[in-house]
Amino acid sequence: MVKILLGLVAAVVIVVGGFFGFEYYTQHRITREVDAAFEQIRASGGKASHGKVSFDLKSRTLRVEDIATESASQPPVRVKVASINASGVGRPDATRFSADAIEAIDLEINASMPAGADWQVTYRVPRIAAKDFSGPASLPRPPASSSTIDQYRLLIEQFGALTASSITAPSVAGTMNSGNPALGKGEFAYSNLTLRNMKAGKIAAVTLDRMTFTATTQLKGKSEKVTGELANLAAQDVDMVAAAAILDPQRANDDQYYRVYRQISAGAYTITSGQGPAVRIEGLTADDIGARPSRLQLAALLATIPPGTAQPTPAQAREMMERAAKIYEGMRIGNAEIRGLSMDMPEGGFKLASMRFSLENGKTGEFAVEGFDGRTPQGPPVKLSRFALKSVDIAGLLRMTAQFSNPAQPPSPDLALGMISLLEGAELKGFTAPYKNTGRPLNVDLVSLDWGQFVGPIPSKARLIAKMSGPLDTTHPGQRMLIATGLDKLALDLDLGTVWTEASRSFVLEPATVELGGMLKAFARISLANVPREVFSINPLQAAAMATQIEAGGIELTVRDLGAVDRAVAHYARMQNISRDAARQAIVQDVRDTGAKTAASNPDADAMVDSLARFIETPGTTLTIKLTPLGKVPAMQLFHLLQTDPLIALSQFRLEAATAL
Repeated sequence: MVKILLGLVAAVVIVVGGFFGFEYYTQHRITREVDAAFEQIRASGGKASHGKVSFDLKSRTLRVEDIATESASQPPVRVKVASINASGVGRPDATRFSADAIEAIDLEINASMPAGADWQVTYRVPRIAAKDFSGPASLPRPPASSSTIDQYRLLIEQFGALTASSITAPSVAGTMNSGNPALGKGEFAYSNLTLRNMKAGKIAAVTLDRMTFTATTQLKGKSEKVTGELANLAAQDVDMVAAAAILDPQRANDDQYYRVYRQISAGAYTITSGQGPAVRIEGLTADDIGARPSRLQLAALLATIPPGTAQPTPAQAREMMERAAKIYEGMRIGNAEIRGLSMDMPEGGFKLASMRFSLENGKTGEFAVEGFDGRTPQGPPVKLSRFALKSVDIAGLLRMTAQFSNPAQPPSPDLALGMISLLEGAELKGFTAPYKNTGRPLNVDLVSLDWGQFVGPIPSKARLIAKMSGPLDTTHPGQRMLIATGLDKLALDLDLGTVWTEASRSFVLEPATVELGGMLKAFARISLANVPREVFSINPLQAAAMATQIEAGGIELTVRDLGAVDRAVAHYARMQNISRDAARQAIVQDVRDTGAKTAASNPDADAMVDSLARFIETPGTTLTIKLTPLGKVPAMQLFHLLQTDPLIALSQFRLEAATAL
């Protein structure tokens, strides 16, 4: 029995002694590996040091204290960590390190940003924790270039090589200081920053509960303070591999789009200023955000920015605009929406229900704002249901703006007209605003304008649709007669379209419909023949010379009386102090007397005069007039005759007229 006990004691001593001996060996080996990792930083020109390294074999817990590093890149990035604790550590293979959990205490990062002013940025993180972590066992080789873009790309690649079920930082605080009072300084803070399901260079979600910032500047000896707060920021399906590919200089010819975010969203965002307006956004979302490396050349753009606060020369400004245009051409946003935008100002303010746009190849599919409500100190508010710009070419606008950067060289007329081609159209719906001092609103139900089919900088195809109504102005001479007939407001319904066809050299105004509410509705079709391409020239001499070739085509006009005749008769009766029947007969007789003179030069005029007389005699009648050229009628000559001698102008057409109820 004693031998058994002695044997058991001996076994325990051997096992325990062996355990502590293995623990000491493991501790020594891990210390060497930690030292080797820090030596990598020093070998690349940086600085790195650490304090005590300890390892608990039973729980496989590694602790490294007092870590301090400084990158070799200029300006340097400095990192300090009070301690890092990793539990459940292991080496799945020779190239990777794993841990059940990692915790870093009192992390501080200090960096300088050389662009513009010498911004100093400091981040302080009391605690950051990772679960189910796996990452490279050694540091990657530093990039050959020390540029800011390459450093960002290296950081993204390192981050993309990590695996973790979650990484959390309950709080992050930071400061920014430019050293320039005009640019100011600021403080910011994040709460509950979380990254979930990191694997194979992708992150399932990045969320942030709250972000706040405060910025202070000195302008003309006066301090200005701006504060802001953002809630519930989230990014879904973040692709770090795609982000690194976009910044890779070896992919300068890669024209493929890489999606970095499936969606970015945020809750309420507010900005307040002591002197300025308060701005609030209820929420925003952006889907399918990506870029293509061939255009997103950030390093080339940064290289064009003058150092410090120096103003760029016209040549530098043009190059910067060109680089910025390429950046826009390289970005893609499937759909973006800002909801509940509002601004409060002492003199009023406004609210906006939503703002939406998409972006690809430097163009927005549609830029739309909806639900505008503007408040003014006096009078009724201004309201707008919807305003949209169709396909805005932002990249083209930047390039064209660059041509205006040299005050010594004014832009040519074709360059100014070329801005029309950067936009395909515009639409306005549900606009209400006070009309002058009448105390009554002007209402615009719809205004839609589209153009295209450009010949040089000039569109040869366009369409305008407008539906609006508003009060008549008693101070306007042209509106007093309408007011005298009993009208107090006027409604307009307009649809005009023009198109030039190169194959047939024809130019047609169609549709062309106009309705004046409570008065009349008219339809017209006007065509021109033999319209050469060269007439769409910005050179007025060339355009005028080519316009002499244009010939008049057919003209058709249809007018339906909706009350205009009765109003005109009533007004004439009041002016002449006669009855309405007498006034109507007087107007008809005047038409017939004038028509008799016209018939002498054009026999077809009799039919037109009869139809016009019946149109006046019978309210609610529709009058149709057709004019067909009797031969080749030069349009320029016709326009001149219409101003000087309309009867001769009409004699060059076959006239047809008819009325119907």
